[in-house]
Amino acid sequence: MKFYPEKLSKAQRKFLKELFPEGESGFSDGELLSCGVDASRKHAKPLALVKPHSVKQVSELLAWAQKERMPIYPRARATNKVGGCVPVKNGVVVSMLGMNSILDIDPQDFVAVVQPGVITADLQKSVEKQGLFYPPDPASLKISTIGGNISTCAGGMRAVKYGVTRDYVLGLEVVIPGGEVIHTGGRTHKNVVGLDLTRLMVGSAGSLGLITQATLKLLPLPETSASVLIGFENLPGCLKGAEAVFGCGILPTAMELMDRNTLKALKLHSDVPWPEETGGVLLLKIDGSSESVEADLRQIEKALSNEPTTFLEKGSGEDQERLWELRRVISPAAFNLAPDKQGEDVAVPRGKVAQAIESYHEIGKKLGLVVMCFGHLGDGNIHVSVMYDKSAPGQSDNALKAKKAIFSSTLALGGTLSGEHGIGLTKADYLGMQIGDTELNLMHRIKDVFDPLKIMNPGKAV
Repeated sequence: MKFYPEKLSKAQRKFLKELFPEGESGFSDGELLSCGVDASRKHAKPLALVKPHSVKQVSELLAWAQKERMPIYPRARATNKVGGCVPVKNGVVVSMLGMNSILDIDPQDFVAVVQPGVITADLQKSVEKQGLFYPPDPASLKISTIGGNISTCAGGMRAVKYGVTRDYVLGLEVVIPGGEVIHTGGRTHKNVVGLDLTRLMVGSAGSLGLITQATLKLLPLPETSASVLIGFENLPGCLKGAEAVFGCGILPTAMELMDRNTLKALKLHSDVPWPEETGGVLLLKIDGSSESVEADLRQIEKALSNEPTTFLEKGSGEDQERLWELRRVISPAAFNLAPDKQGEDVAVPRGKVAQAIESYHEIGKKLGLVVMCFGHLGDGNIHVSVMYDKSAPGQSDNALKAKKAIFSSTLALGGTLSGEHGIGLTKADYLGMQIGDTELNLMHRIKDVFDPLKIMNPGKAV
């Protein structure tokens, strides 16, 4: 069994204080408790908190950690929902928020070079001032960081058309255990020299090394965009509506689905524009030139004219934000249905979405729980929220039963246990449902090459 320290020695504390002087390290209960939790609400108290401002500090830290066999937990804004940065084996939490500079924006190379602590929305605003576009848009973009997005391969609503974070990472600077600094990829948009270490790092959740710099691909900024909110009588109607949109040759920037339980939660939360008989809603966004967007809107309306819609509302420019606000408040609105939530982010093949959601509803019905489904219909990524009351006898156990049943149903349809949140702590026990022993062994062997002493984010799935 791997041994991890229960406390810091005097020499270890002295080393950290000298490497990270006043304001760059913390050892008090308040500091340690605050950096031991993330959006999953899982919690563990680390031995120390450090806040590097340079690659040199990170390199010296990981050289020391390798020698001392000290667990290292990279952390930024901790918006992940699976316990991915919770320090479950003690160790040192490394906050990357001090490395938060945009180092370069190049409109000729179409790249940005940034440190990991840069807020995603801040990068987007900065490149847009130069007529450029960084598409990845996780729901937490106003507070999450580029480093966190890369570590989790964050998705977002624009993934339908533009893909996810991995599609925009051209190169990385990474410090690996032992203190070596490696550079993967670069500023070119094509590169097939050697194994793709860049993509290996993206989504590795801090288990292989600590990212200190990223070179990101940019696109030209679309001239304009517009959104359409469409109501249907039921879930099959939503799916037929989506097929009609794709069938007319349009690839939306985003295509979001909300089921009947989601609509119920939203109605209890705020004013909603759809009539009572609405049983499902699609929210679409398109972008491009003014002429192409207008043409696409006409095509969408024409394609939906033969579908049994309950309402259709359009928005453009800043006006469309009122439509998207409904999507953004789903998570807090969910608690109108029950005081506790178990949220999953499964994904299934696009053609299996209706079958998947119907099976999730049935699982909830059998267990006496409300299951609400919403998310990225365009790429089959469904957020499944099991709503329950942990103070009610049996409901916590039933929520766990629902979780496993939802995973089983998802895999039976050719899906995956996570579309964008990752495995972390909350899904670690279920990893074997999807990944076989041979594949998992290969992952462990790759981990051994980078981190033979298992000091990088230990206690997680790999």
